[in-house]
Amino acid sequence: MQTAVNLWPLIGVAVIVAGFVLRFNPMLIVAAAAIATGLAAGFTPQHILAAIGTGFVKTRNIPLIILLPLAVIGLLERHGLRERAQLWIGNIKAATAGRLLIVYLLVRELTAAVGLTGLGGHPQMVRPLIAPMAEGATENRFGKLPDAIRFRLRAFAAATDNVGLFFGEDIFVAFGAIVLMVTLLKEAGVSVEPIHVALWGIPTAICAFLIHSTRLWLLDRWLERELGGAQAEPAANGAQTGAARAGDEA
Repeated sequence: MQTAVNLWPLIGVAVIVAGFVLRFNPMLIVAAAAIATGLAAGFTPQHILAAIGTGFVKTRNIPLIILLPLAVIGLLERHGLRERAQLWIGNIKAATAGRLLIVYLLVRELTAAVGLTGLGGHPQMVRPLIAPMAEGATENRFGKLPDAIRFRLRAFAAATDNVGLFFGEDIFVAFGAIVLMVTLLKEAGVSVEPIHVALWGIPTAICAFLIHSTRLWLLDRWLERELGGAQAEPAANGAQTGAARAGDEA
């Protein structure tokens, strides 16, 4: 005999979506979603406050873990980490933004697949190293970059980190999402081993790597069209001017 499932606690998801659409404070959105979910599940106000307090006590060290690396990275940037990264990649003549990001995508997926998700990330890897290196490789080939090109390279660097982490960690057998899927399937009467779920994430990760690598290869082609053409125009104008002057002198 099947029992009815109470779907009202899912109202917390609607609260989060509505809050972000209306651009409210994220902390207020999360708190409101937690309270709405607890009330919809039939919790008493005391039970909700106790659950929030327990969660806060268990995770009170997380801000310290996050802030300490950010302070170290900020100190390194202050002493020229970004500039050094740009100079180093500029010495590699064959380096392009697309090739660099493809290599980073591969490394990010492989390390995430073995559980080393903390080796990358936007604040500790993309902003101080990967994005400046992509900009440096492009500047080495085409000279000074317009702001629109620079921002586009930064967006691709951030997207590469996201794709590598998201699809790489699905292969790690102890990843929380895999454990959650296995638990839900067992509750539904389907017995499956975590290793099998992780193995089926490999084809998806390979496809993600190939698709995003193609996008990065197309990025190089786009940069060639945009910046190569911009360089050719001044050269052509200079040649025309020189020919005109030679004709006038003749």
